[in-house]
Amino acid sequence: MKPMDQGCRRELARNRWSLSALIRLPGKLALGVGLCLTLLSGICSAAADPNKVIHAAFEAPDDGFDPVKTTNLYSGWINESIYENLLTYDYLARPAKLVPLTAEAMPEVADGGKTFTFRIRKGIYFTPDPAFKGRKRELTAQDYAYTFKRLLDPVNRSPSASMLEGKIVGLDALAAQAKKTGKFDYAAPVAGLEIPDRYTLRVRLNQQDYNFLYVTAYHSLAAVAREVVEAYDQQSSAHPVGTGPYLLKEYVPRSKIVLEANPDYRGYTWNFAASGEPWDEQVVRDMKGKQMPQVGRVEINIIEEEQSRWLAFQGGQLDLDKLPQIAAPVVMDGDRLKPEFSGQGLTVYRKLEPEITYTLFNLRDPVIGGYTPEKIALRRAMVMSYNIKEEIALIRKGLATKAEMIVPVGVVGNDPNYRSSIPYDPDLASRLLDHFGYKRGADGYRTFPDGKPLTVNMRRETQSVSLQYGELWKRSLEKIGLRLNITVSNFADNLKAATECQLPSWGAAWYADFPEGENFLQLLYGPNAGQGNHGCYQSAAFDALYKQFVATPPGAERNRLAIEMNRQMEADTPWSLHTSRIRYWLLRPWVKGFKKHPILQSDWKYLDVEKH
Repeated sequence: MKPMDQGCRRELARNRWSLSALIRLPGKLALGVGLCLTLLSGICSAAADPNKVIHAAFEAPDDGFDPVKTTNLYSGWINESIYENLLTYDYLARPAKLVPLTAEAMPEVADGGKTFTFRIRKGIYFTPDPAFKGRKRELTAQDYAYTFKRLLDPVNRSPSASMLEGKIVGLDALAAQAKKTGKFDYAAPVAGLEIPDRYTLRVRLNQQDYNFLYVTAYHSLAAVAREVVEAYDQQSSAHPVGTGPYLLKEYVPRSKIVLEANPDYRGYTWNFAASGEPWDEQVVRDMKGKQMPQVGRVEINIIEEEQSRWLAFQGGQLDLDKLPQIAAPVVMDGDRLKPEFSGQGLTVYRKLEPEITYTLFNLRDPVIGGYTPEKIALRRAMVMSYNIKEEIALIRKGLATKAEMIVPVGVVGNDPNYRSSIPYDPDLASRLLDHFGYKRGADGYRTFPDGKPLTVNMRRETQSVSLQYGELWKRSLEKIGLRLNITVSNFADNLKAATECQLPSWGAAWYADFPEGENFLQLLYGPNAGQGNHGCYQSAAFDALYKQFVATPPGAERNRLAIEMNRQMEADTPWSLHTSRIRYWLLRPWVKGFKKHPILQSDWKYLDVEKH
């Protein structure tokens, strides 16, 4: 018989009548608490041991935990632990593979791929919260319909709104009405969001969307309860209430986040199959058959400085962490740990991230914005002056590869033979500026063609590595006679300003939300200005290609359109495309089950801690 965890004891105390009734059933006199784990679905959940703790760190702060209001990577990391989507991804399968989460099975697809019917598992409950007024609140289809609507409610200004805009029959009309009246009518029926019964959601699309199922697995479309949102209103970002394996126990903004295992979580049995990669075999041996989650508590500190994070890991304060770039020469010998670190029982997991890093230029900025030939020439010269090889070698310590395309390696739509048409060539960049009338003054810095002083403005973060990128930009631009002014702020505030199209230029990164090129190409789609498109780039040519792209089935023609969009981006130069990072994850010997997923961030519910 399996020992009860504390959460199960609390549930049994609240459900004495149910347990005693079960025990009195004929033929069930021998029922013990261990068997009640099976019979009382949702009452005795899987045992998460409160003594099993993961100590982790984030390298930048979150910006709250309301799923529709954030695309912040670190907010999403937490949200994936608290909230649940209809679908998720198989933990070990590569390439990434969708599987049901709160849905009973993958949806029924009809009407030529325009209608999806999801059947939601019964007996899934939200974490108890005062907003429910003492009721045990079950997850239903209505919760997902409400969540889909929230994404397009103008009040929320969701940066993920483009995930659903124009897609669901009748939903855009309701959003347009809300813009006029100032209030979204959540009670109004939407033809594309049908609820035939309590546990069935039928979604009808305006046209076929080849990535719609990926969208339903994105954390912004995880189920939230309307009572919670209305109870906390503008404070909903600090009061996450979901159906997932963890709940928010402690939150000190920009400092510390503590998660605890949700005692009401239904649990699952770890039963993933190896994908053929050697790493998987040990993971399966360590984890197969365990009742999950095992980890009872996750403590996350926000440690923005690489040096501080590395010292915390060396001091035993972290159980796993991305190897800081500054430590790579000390720790790694090629792809292997140096003996002094492998001798500590550490292991390392290497992963080329499905991401791009880039510097965006605000096309509305009075200095570098605009679409006239001389403004494009200014941005082009800036990109040609920037030495990506120096960034990789000196700042990233070799932990990156040059990004040639908007769509990174490992994401559908990437062409391994594609090469950017914009070279590193400071001499040519200088001649380009000369040609378009950006003359050098007596101080060696260039002026606008009309003779007015010219200063390029850039925003960076406070940590030292971000300042290094700023210094590299400054050295690069000085070579071609451009003066650079850098303003320093924190990541969350910079992201907020970017959503309002208020940053002149900014170093950014985008990590795959789903493994298909649309997720990256939408960052430059004009209607998404301020919603991922933080440079507010609006090109009729790019937008026309994008519309063709999303309407084209996966295959050679869709990939060709992705290449054309890359060329159009290079022609207009709204970005300086930089790298895809190589991550080495360092793991303490007691951390079991780790394999970094290409899409999912939160992996705590798949892990175990075995200290001896």
